[in-house]
Amino acid sequence: MKRAVLIVEDGHEYIDRAEQFLSGDFEFTRAGHGEEALQLLRESAYEMVYLDMNFNRVGAHHLLGPWDELTARFGGDKEQARSFLECHQGVYVLSAIREAGHGLPVLISYDFSSEPKRWSHLSSRYGPIAYLSDNEGPDEVRKALFALCSDPGSDGAV
Repeated sequence: MKRAVLIVEDGHEYIDRAEQFLSGDFEFTRAGHGEEALQLLRESAYEMVYLDMNFNRVGAHHLLGPWDELTARFGGDKEQARSFLECHQGVYVLSAIREAGHGLPVLISYDFSSEPKRWSHLSSRYGPIAYLSDNEGPDEVRKALFALCSDPGSDGAV
């Protein structure tokens, strides 16, 4: 039986690669931004989420996060606020998924190995989660997805 995975990304790289190399083990659905992911999670059952971190190819109206707070933080510079939201959008999407009551495992495509404090905070607050560098090949992604769905409490690099 194939495992249902929701891929949340602003492009099509992950879904295209997943469907080409991993469709024998998994069934994939793609969401292009956080609100779409939340809608799909309300409508269908998934066993896990595969989440991109950087969303620089979506319109500003699709970015989740505290626009006013960030704009003030950056001295009123809306472009800096937007850039920050784009670079960290995966965390805002993860937060929204958890706030909506979805506790399913999430694999984040980002290398947190040089950010242990940030990872510790994220994993304790938003687990079960794991991460995998975004330049990993299909075999590593397959292993990571199976590891996360087999042991959703792993909360670390896979």
